[in-house]
Amino acid sequence: MRIAYVINSTEGGGAAFPVPAITRVLRQAGHEVAIFALSRRDGRAEKPMRDAGLDVHIRDGGKKDHGSAFFWLKNELAHWQPTHIWTSLTRATLLGQFVGQIMKRPVISWQHSARLRPPNDTLLRLRRNASCLWIGDSDYVTEITHKQLGIPKDRLLCWPIFHACVDAPQSQPWSAGETVRLGSVGRLHPVKGYDTLCQALAQLKQRDSLPRFHLTLAGEGEERPRLEALIRDLGLQNEVSLPGFCSDPAAFLAEQHLYLQPSHWEGFCLAAHEAMQAGLPVIASNVGELTRSVQQGRTGWTVPPKNDAALARCLETALRKPEQLHDMGTAARQYVCSHFSEQAFTKAGLAVLAKLEQISP
Repeated sequence: MRIAYVINSTEGGGAAFPVPAITRVLRQAGHEVAIFALSRRDGRAEKPMRDAGLDVHIRDGGKKDHGSAFFWLKNELAHWQPTHIWTSLTRATLLGQFVGQIMKRPVISWQHSARLRPPNDTLLRLRRNASCLWIGDSDYVTEITHKQLGIPKDRLLCWPIFHACVDAPQSQPWSAGETVRLGSVGRLHPVKGYDTLCQALAQLKQRDSLPRFHLTLAGEGEERPRLEALIRDLGLQNEVSLPGFCSDPAAFLAEQHLYLQPSHWEGFCLAAHEAMQAGLPVIASNVGELTRSVQQGRTGWTVPPKNDAALARCLETALRKPEQLHDMGTAARQYVCSHFSEQAFTKAGLAVLAKLEQISP
């Protein structure tokens, strides 16, 4: 197969960062792959793709110029002549489907989201038969895709977008008298719930006998000005830092004692699973695949999203006994290493290819 892998953008984080690992499986199976990005955005995902030896084509354009994006993709693929079109996220999927119909090429489409906006939900439901095969990036998203879009189970497979690296740097146990280091990695975006987290930390400042703690939010994005103002208003300048984009998340995670993911919603949530890989327990909103991976009191804790009081109570529980965090982190690491091994990742990808060979012309 000659696969055109169409993505929304080369923005750092989200669905673009797993592309090298996903395409490695496709290429090792003997197929040719090139990446076609509809916009650059911050471009941080481009280097890992090129470092992996991928041919990357990027359009100079924005998020909403759909007509221009369509004609660019149509012309690029007419020149590259793929046998198959593989799409990721709604915009890339819809435009890829239209180009696929014009070129008479089968389309394979990822689903990464557990919560589609109503217009996207309607469009994808109407266009669900334009893709010959759909792939959920986790068990949770696969189930939601079946229910939400009505994709028949014989055209829907699960391929989790993460596999654990057994050689990843590991966190160290907390020592008495040490500041408890709290961390999170992700875009500074409203959906990540970092405002709720700051409000929860402000409540903890009123509690007695807690060890010192410090939160580092490693990421960049549109929410930065609002978060900086909130941190000032809540008097958290000494408790919260915003260092910007994290170029080495594995090293950053190994420096923490506890990982926090207070998102409003998630699909798989790559960052939280990378934290578990580093031997960190996780406090997360009970959304997406996190409802399965974060096991209450064993690998971490889950709380309702957008609930600062519940999050503060959970954080207090963790901070009252920081000496127990490392053992929970060990259990978290064991979970991801057993459920998301590299062998399982490759096996799932090969199953997708085998299914595709059965149904595509």
